[in-house]
Amino acid sequence: MDPADRHKAKMAKRKALQDAEVAAKPILEKGLLIVHTGPGKGKSTAAFGLALRALGRGFRVGVVQFIKGAWSTGERMGVERFGTQVEWRTMGEGFTWETQDRARDVAAATAAWSEATRMMADPSIRLLVLDELNVALRYDYLPLAEVVAALGARRPDLHVVVTGRNAKPELIEAADCVTEFTLVKHHFAAGVRAQQAIEF
Repeated sequence: MDPADRHKAKMAKRKALQDAEVAAKPILEKGLLIVHTGPGKGKSTAAFGLALRALGRGFRVGVVQFIKGAWSTGERMGVERFGTQVEWRTMGEGFTWETQDRARDVAAATAAWSEATRMMADPSIRLLVLDELNVALRYDYLPLAEVVAALGARRPDLHVVVTGRNAKPELIEAADCVTEFTLVKHHFAAGVRAQQAIEF
């Protein structure tokens, strides 16, 4: 058998296996709880990629940022061009090492969680990004059991994406999809500062 025919036969077999696997899945659609965690770069970036995909499909999207402060970011400027199709709330006061005030951080996280629960109850929102919620949970700014229970009780058609390092085991257990971003190499270690369009 020549290489072209061998490749065609191999891909036909692969397609048959793939089609059978897809056909065996009984659930056609389900709102997913997706967690992006780990020490690598790109957790929020991937979540905003999902938001852009959802916007392109005509979904209404909500974003609540738990830690990041109200500095101007390219992702926010980009998705806000979709107008009322996006609801974006930046509720944090900056990175935890900048505020150095636990009471303020807890208050900000509590206010952000209130916005998140409001958006979860809004039937017009189909995808909700809870950016850096994992960080708020890591530092016990919010009651973990309450957050996990609320995420588990979300509307059946609502997709929720939670980002941030150090996802709690309870959240990982409750999630439908968990991706751990692994650090292999980062330009910051070589002395390159955060740049527009790459980090913000």
